Amino acid sequence: MDKRAIRAAFERAAAGYDRAAFLQQEVARRLDERLEVMKIAPEVILDAGCGTGYALPLLRARYPKARLVGLDLALGMLQQARGRQPEAGRWRKWLSPLTHHPSALSPVCADIERLPFKRDSLDMVWSNLTLQWVGDLEGCLREIHRVIRPGGLFAFTTFGPDTLKELRQAFAGVDGFEHVNRFTDMHDIGDLLVHAGFAHPVMEMEYLTLTYDDLRSLLRELKAIGADTVLEGRRTGLMGRRQWQQLADNYERLRRDGRLPATFEVIYGHAWAGRKDRLADGRQVIAFEIAHRRARHGL
Repeated sequence: MDKRAIRAAFERAAAGYDRAAFLQQEVARRLDERLEVMKIAPEVILDAGCGTGYALPLLRARYPKARLVGLDLALGMLQQARGRQPEAGRWRKWLSPLTHHPSALSPVCADIERLPFKRDSLDMVWSNLTLQWVGDLEGCLREIHRVIRPGGLFAFTTFGPDTLKELRQAFAGVDGFEHVNRFTDMHDIGDLLVHAGFAHPVMEMEYLTLTYDDLRSLLRELKAIGADTVLEGRRTGLMGRRQWQQLADNYERLRRDGRLPATFEVIYGHAWAGRKDRLADGRQVIAFEIAHRRARHGL
């Protein structure tokens, strides 16, 4: 993943993001509903990849006593999120995000793969449709596990491999570039959660299909939410007229009931932060109570 391209895409999309992000908002609502059965009363919650802050009112309503920290790679997204908090003028102490009054949002412009928080400093991490932008998913999950207190919750959504399968199929043979980002399988994510130190991971998946009048409408919406292709080696120039027509013709073959489909494989997951007796490289830490044993044995 090209992080500079990701940041630039979301900076450009920030102002109009909410008008095009129907899917992201619906998935956030569905993830929020899944929290209904979670027995947790978090004091500090991180929305990792908060975007324009759509999920913040959901989290505030469900956990009114919790302090909310919103993290995003794009400063423009955080600026949009500013208006969603009850007291929009209370953006003070930017360098001390965990000391705000509970009703205020603590904004942090940073990378989810390098969280600027201390070990065991958060009770819950929520992340809605952000993990698909991560380059090193296992490393990112270890980083999230690092900052969650033992027994804390990680709840997230991301996209699976069948996402935009129609667009990927339509691009086949048009040129030699990748135009659709790659996504990680649900079962692989579950395994990575365990490797990262999480316990009792629960994974679910569903397909959501949006339909469009034409191909340009789909591509405009993807661009409006910052979902540009950000793979290294992607095409950086415009397609020629012949290539565009070939792409459009390929997609037209998939038209059903007068509409063009776009499939999204949505993965829902949650897991609990397990014991913190392992180092970042997976080695286990064994504590020897030498003084206690010496006393017990009269040494």
